[in-house]
Amino acid sequence: MPFYFRKSVKAGPFRFTFSKGGVGVSVGVKGFRIGTGPRGHYVHAGMGGIYYRSSIGGGQKPRRVENNFADAQQVVENPAPNVEMIEIQSGDVLEMRDETLGSLLDEINENHRKFRLSVALGWVFGVIGLYLGYKIGGFGYLLPLTALPASAIGGMMDETRRKTVMFYELDGQAEVAYRDLTDAFDILTRCNGKWHVSAAGDINDWHTWKRNAGAYRLVAKEATTLEYKLPDVINSNVTPPAIKVGKQTLYFFPDAVFVEDKDKFGAIRYPDLRVERQTSRFIEEGQVPSDAVVVDHTWRYVNKRGGPDRRFKDNRQIPICLYEVIYFQSASGLNALIEVSQAECGYRFVEAVNNLKRLPQKAPTAAIQSRTATT
Repeated sequence: MPFYFRKSVKAGPFRFTFSKGGVGVSVGVKGFRIGTGPRGHYVHAGMGGIYYRSSIGGGQKPRRVENNFADAQQVVENPAPNVEMIEIQSGDVLEMRDETLGSLLDEINENHRKFRLSVALGWVFGVIGLYLGYKIGGFGYLLPLTALPASAIGGMMDETRRKTVMFYELDGQAEVAYRDLTDAFDILTRCNGKWHVSAAGDINDWHTWKRNAGAYRLVAKEATTLEYKLPDVINSNVTPPAIKVGKQTLYFFPDAVFVEDKDKFGAIRYPDLRVERQTSRFIEEGQVPSDAVVVDHTWRYVNKRGGPDRRFKDNRQIPICLYEVIYFQSASGLNALIEVSQAECGYRFVEAVNNLKRLPQKAPTAAIQSRTATT
């Protein structure tokens, strides 16, 4: 008899099975067995040539990494069904309220609720002009054009009745700190890729891991904007950096971050704001930004060792880019996350926010038609 290795060994009611993937063990009788192995737990039952086999649980999980965003696969429209996507979203902005800014926020929110005279007057003069033009005829058909100057006059009136004026006078130290913030923001705006991350979910089974290019976390994200702008209801001698995070926009004024959510405003003082950053290894299936650093490659479908799964014909290589994520959080409910295409470029921004935290915080003082904040 030639020498050979047996693929299975019995030991009492247990059967041990050997394979390249490892050792499995099962127990049962002919026609029904329960076992576990490298591919997970299973039930095997049947007789007479008809058998049933079903997996129990997910088996051995892929290795997890300490950095939650070490490897990620963008999934926006059709995330994997067995990955729980957790939304990254903030609470009600009206809960983001500092008492030193309470009266200012009340004024901003009240003004925001006022109807727009520009729209109202435009419609009124437009409808009346159409009616009179139809009745008069001839040059009367030009009467609807009176809606344009009427809307312009209404817009000028809205400037005083719907807008809050915020005037800042910064001392030397505060001016330097705020200038550092805007300089750091300029670096972020120059990134070719800027995204808002709205949801994320961990991959916890081999099947999903192999079919998502070896990613350990799936994310949903969309392109966002970083720019200098003022909210529609605020006039100021400072045009702050603004970051769009989904339905909300963060405005980084010298004394606080104002948060706009449709028709509501909240505010977070810098000592109450937490900003953190970390690098992110992102599996980029889309267009690689020209300023991104490609640190590795993977395959659209991978095997357990990270190599290409040969069962798929058009299994292409995918670059892994080194991006950076920046978190914005507060105890009052702010919870937002953005990602940019250049790693390490958020370091100065985080440092600038921390420097603003260390400055003496003073409450804004109200004037008749303006508000002055000295930071």
